[in-house]
Amino acid sequence: MLIPCFACESRFRPDEYFQACSDYDRALDRVSWTCPRCGNRDDLRVFHGELGFGAPARGRFDVQDRLRVPGLRRQRQDLRLDISLDTASWRVPSQAARRVGQPA
Repeated sequence: MLIPCFACESRFRPDEYFQACSDYDRALDRVSWTCPRCGNRDDLRVFHGELGFGAPARGRFDVQDRLRVPGLRRQRQDLRLDISLDTASWRVPSQAARRVGQPA
């Protein structure tokens, strides 16, 4: 499975894609992602089995487009979001975790 950048149309293996996630906003349940190729920044929500792309609107995250990613799982933690697919996993820390010096 390859996951696209909607700006430059590059496609990434899940490991490369999720390593480019930089911040988890627990209040909006939103992850920030920056394309390793073109530098475009996207906001997304991780669901079980899919990614939702959109933007914050009226105090919540409004999903506009969805991409199926079979086997994708998520687990919300206090200061991070844990993402897993097959046997791989990634941790996306929140800005609050960085401020208090907590390990991601």
